[in-house]
Amino acid sequence: MRYRILLLFVILCNYYQISAQNDSYVLEGKPFQDTLLIIKNDTLQIEQLLSSYQPTPPKWSKVNRLGFDLSEIAFLNWNAGGNNAITTLLRAEFNRKYKDRNIQWTNEMLFRFGLNLQEGQKLRKSDDVIQMNSTFGARHDALSDWYMSAKFNFQTQFASGYKYPDREQPISKFMAPGYLLLGVGAEYSPDNKDMSLYISPLTQKTTFVLDQSLADSGAFGVRPAAFDTLGVKIRDGQKVLTEIGILITHQIQRKIYENMFLASRIALYTDYLNSFGNIDINWILDLELRVNEYVKATLGTHIIYDNDVKFSETDAVTGENVPVGPRLQLKQLLGIGLIYNF
Repeated sequence: MRYRILLLFVILCNYYQISAQNDSYVLEGKPFQDTLLIIKNDTLQIEQLLSSYQPTPPKWSKVNRLGFDLSEIAFLNWNAGGNNAITTLLRAEFNRKYKDRNIQWTNEMLFRFGLNLQEGQKLRKSDDVIQMNSTFGARHDALSDWYMSAKFNFQTQFASGYKYPDREQPISKFMAPGYLLLGVGAEYSPDNKDMSLYISPLTQKTTFVLDQSLADSGAFGVRPAAFDTLGVKIRDGQKVLTEIGILITHQIQRKIYENMFLASRIALYTDYLNSFGNIDINWILDLELRVNEYVKATLGTHIIYDNDVKFSETDAVTGENVPVGPRLQLKQLLGIGLIYNF
């Protein structure tokens, strides 16, 4: 009996050893190679799929930028003479853009405020802008770069402006003037390019002069006050002027050389009813040299021609102010500043 049990145990051990050898042969043979080939092919397909995958771009994009510019001139024992002067400019820019297939919505807020201090003079304002822009557009299909658009633009200033050295009588204030433009038209805005061209055959331009003294003088094109023969005011000056006309705007930003950028923004407007063909011009041209992420130099030019803004000159003989009509307005800036994006 003992020998029979031992013989059975030996037979079972041999059986399991032979089965293990057969399994090893199957793994080392063609079935195992086929399994490796399938895994390798699947891995290559996954790698190709991942490499060809393009993430969906976000629908919203933003720009937040703060800047501080400084220009200065100083003299010490300078035989040719001169006055020490320093000019500062604070600027802020905030952009929000929504882009989804055939819909585009661009929003922009711009703020600038500058001060100038010269030796022997009181502090003066050198720049003052509050501006808001919004353009909503829809196109027929993704192949077109033209959008049927509606545009909103608003502009005014923070503080009162003066014709120096006179500091008693302001020539402009907050909302005097204030400009509001509302219109519809077509905008050419290619994808992935920092440029746009907007053409509107129907734009309403509203000029606000909410300071009564400026409105009474007929500033910025509003109807002036009426006075009787004794100089008593019998009718207030108009505070709101409404015009309907054509608006064309164009803006572009280009990289000229390494760390050198050119930005241009121009708006042209003419009124259908009053002096059609006299074109109001507002053109800002900036050349920016970026030293690094935080330091830059800027050369800027701002040109304005507004047919509603009348100028006057003092007569050399009588000393009276003589109206001479609209004039080309020019402002130029050269400064080094700091910039911070967030």
